[in-house]
Amino acid sequence: MKAIKKLFSFIFLIILIVITVIGFNGYKMYKEAITKTPIKEKIEEIKNIDNYTTLDEIPENLINAVIAVEDHRFYNHKGIDLISTTKALFTNIKQKELVTGGSSITQQLAKNMYFSQEKTFSRKFAEIFIVSYLEENLKKEEILELYLNTIYYGNGYYGIGDASLGYFDKYPSELTFKEATILAGLPNAPSAYSLTEHQDLALKRQKQVLESMVKYKYITQKEMNEILKED
Repeated sequence: MKAIKKLFSFIFLIILIVITVIGFNGYKMYKEAITKTPIKEKIEEIKNIDNYTTLDEIPENLINAVIAVEDHRFYNHKGIDLISTTKALFTNIKQKELVTGGSSITQQLAKNMYFSQEKTFSRKFAEIFIVSYLEENLKKEEILELYLNTIYYGNGYYGIGDASLGYFDKYPSELTFKEATILAGLPNAPSAYSLTEHQDLALKRQKQVLESMVKYKYITQKEMNEILKED
């Protein structure tokens, strides 16, 4: 019995050391990032990009689609969705690598603002410090607006303004419901769902977006079916 207790204590100590090292590296990564470009300055940089689109210029159905498929508890958590994170943790342990992050919209924004797409535990820790600042200093609507203007939609299009003009030759405010829900699905895997190369996969992804909207009661099943029938 004592041997088992010692073993568990040893394992716990190892885990604690690993978490501490990763956390320290993450904090170091965070400090280096904001020292180079403070968060307020980074936000202003984003707002000055070409085709920056304010939230009131983005259709409500596109906003609802993004929240439904990316982070349906967005308005109820403080930047980190513990339920999604826990699910992702078990998946990563099972796969023995960081295959999914269970990232919230705020976490994705933090990554887009400062960090590469490389999946590391240290980067996840670094994100947390950015997330904390964003959630404390910005309204949810401001976070969502910044996210929609920094996310990658494939084909070299960053931000909803560029994606809307690039794919449909329309400003976001002019998008149809079908076009909006197609765009909402692209950031999950921009290359795989590229509208110029894999339109069939993009439409399959759109169906997943609509199913999420039905699941979280943004639209009805009847409305979903009608949208899918459109050319």
